[in-house]
Amino acid sequence: MSAPFEERSGVVPCGTPWGQWYQTLEEVFIEVQVPPGTRAQDIQCGLQSRHVSLAVGGREILKGKLFDSTIADEGTWTLEDRKMVRIVLTKTKRDAANCWTSLLESEYAADPWVQDQMQRKLTLERFQKENPGFDFSGAEISGNYSKGGPDFSNLEK
Repeated sequence: MSAPFEERSGVVPCGTPWGQWYQTLEEVFIEVQVPPGTRAQDIQCGLQSRHVSLAVGGREILKGKLFDSTIADEGTWTLEDRKMVRIVLTKTKRDAANCWTSLLESEYAADPWVQDQMQRKLTLERFQKENPGFDFSGAEISGNYSKGGPDFSNLEK
């Protein structure tokens, strides 16, 4: 992949009480705000194929069954600037039809507008990957995203 999708087209974040989460075709990103000065040894993070847990200083922040499966061996977490934990999960199913509508099965669902925007971004990302020579900078996605997708025949290489 050339540049991360979010750098070219922007992300569609879903806000939560502890931070936000967002996704690309291939990955789910979780950004958790933690107290300034937090050290790595204060963090307990468990990443499994269908479960995630995060505690800071013994206080549980996030725990539950993920919306869909991930590749457990490829999940990572980092502490950034001692004030944010970023968790990156690799989706098992990596296509535009696999737009997560919530982070966990029963929590942190995106509202309908955010879900729609997420689906548009994933569809556009899929078309960018399938048609690398085309300029999608002015493309707008509307309509049915998962069945056949939009018509980009008017775009120039």
